[in-house]
Amino acid sequence: RTWWSICYFDPSLGMMTGIAPMNPMMPGLGIVPPPISQDMPVVKEIIHCKSCTLFPPNPNLPPPATRERPPGCKTVFVGGLPENATEQLIVEVFEQCGEIVAIRKSKKNFCHIRFAEECTVDKALFLSGYRIRLGSSTDKKDTGRLHVDFAQARDDLYEWECRQRMLAREERHRRRIEEDLLRPPSPPPIVHYSEHECSQLGEKLKDDSLFPDAIRVLLTWVERGEVNRRNANNFYSMIQSSNSHIRRLMNEKATHEKEMEEAKEKFKNALAGILVQFEQIVSVFRAASKQKAWDHFSKAQRKNLDMWRKQAEEIRNIHNEELMGIRREEEMEMSDDDMEDASESKDSDDSGPAAQVEALKEENDSLRCQLDAYRNEVELLKQEQGKVASVPPQHSEEEATRRQQLSFLQQALQGMQKQLLKIRDELKQREAELERSAEEKQRLESQVQSLQERGRSFPLAHTPQVRIPRLRLPDTLTYCDASIQSDENEFYSAHQQRRIISTFLHVHPFGASIEYICSYLQRLDTKISTSEVEALLARLPCTFTQQLTGVGASLEKRWKFCGFEGIKTT
Repeated sequence: RTWWSICYFDPSLGMMTGIAPMNPMMPGLGIVPPPISQDMPVVKEIIHCKSCTLFPPNPNLPPPATRERPPGCKTVFVGGLPENATEQLIVEVFEQCGEIVAIRKSKKNFCHIRFAEECTVDKALFLSGYRIRLGSSTDKKDTGRLHVDFAQARDDLYEWECRQRMLAREERHRRRIEEDLLRPPSPPPIVHYSEHECSQLGEKLKDDSLFPDAIRVLLTWVERGEVNRRNANNFYSMIQSSNSHIRRLMNEKATHEKEMEEAKEKFKNALAGILVQFEQIVSVFRAASKQKAWDHFSKAQRKNLDMWRKQAEEIRNIHNEELMGIRREEEMEMSDDDMEDASESKDSDDSGPAAQVEALKEENDSLRCQLDAYRNEVELLKQEQGKVASVPPQHSEEEATRRQQLSFLQQALQGMQKQLLKIRDELKQREAELERSAEEKQRLESQVQSLQERGRSFPLAHTPQVRIPRLRLPDTLTYCDASIQSDENEFYSAHQQRRIISTFLHVHPFGASIEYICSYLQRLDTKISTSEVEALLARLPCTFTQQLTGVGASLEKRWKFCGFEGIKTT
């Protein structure tokens, strides 16, 4: 039996049902009850121990507050102990919750108890709120109110982490075993080269069904480096046998491509036949929608006929778009092939106006094809409009949409015609420019040829030497030119020094002294002085900054690169 009486309240009887309470200190009985449902009310009773008595808290008070439970918690904090409480008394009260591993008692009225199992902590928390009294004494030092709470201990956390790592290892081991079971079997190891294996591999390479495995063995042998002068002829014959399969593979590829084209053509023809049947079904619905047949149907039948017609038209349009998409893809493939052939046949020297003329011609042809397609669509819409002229007034909305489509197509057709005329004019201009440039080229070639002939007619010995008088510039201009050139040289040298110093200080993030920087620059140019470098660094405060490092006698001035600090802060 437990410290408390577990009672189940029956509202229909209006009384408590259960068994009579038993002595909690009877041998063989634990003080902690078995797990019960949280919906059942628990009544705490007085607990009598050998040297103390525990009185339950007021049942109307809220339950005592506890902290969040640490992972793997086996230690509890017990506060509110009597001043005269001993370790033996603590063991007597809490030992019945479970096995106690250690007790750390403080000089004040609290202690820490570490149990052997985690479940015993929940049993110890049940005693939180009980008033304890030593014997029958009423002295203040012999009484107290227990407060039991979770405690965070390093040993508990270490054991919990070890247990989690063990569980993770077991999970990894289990997954590895499952992966090994699901992994496909490894391929058999490839044997090393020998004369016997070489003869067998040569036979396998000639067989079409065994060729994939045989070529893998040959590749492994070549990558291992088993080719030498003695067996080079054997390897050459095997490689030659492998090369003979190229024609077979190309024939297989061509066969598959042919089958694919035939399947595409078959699919396209079947789709076209289906589309014809859809057109016939839609024509039936349109004929049924005419006045002479439409009046004989009931209202429900008309509704169904209208719905079926719309569905058939939607499906017809979807299949029509699919068929048009297949045809567009074929036309694009054909146009790509034509463009590739045209690009291969073009001369590499053709450039400028000739290339532009070719591009304009191609664009003109494509626009002409689009114009023809628009014209065909307009004619089809006109024919459909003439067919549907006798449709009852219920279909006025469809007629309006078709008129709108017709107007849009007419506008697009007009725009295409204008664009085509514009491109034709531009093509004529380009052709005229090309003719003019060709004439200019011929004229220049004739002039160059005549000059060459005239130059050959005069010998070089009789050519008079023409002396060009040297102009003397004023002194002011020469001085300005020299000063500008010296300023430019100084600018370029200072700019180069700044780049070298920036790179050097970027490599030394903790800075460098002016002597260290000058010693590095003097390796590149011996004329550089320390004062020039220091003046250059002082003129660029946004790029270089000077800082003092060290203490006392080791105080030193260092220059650092700060050009990227503004970028980091932003």
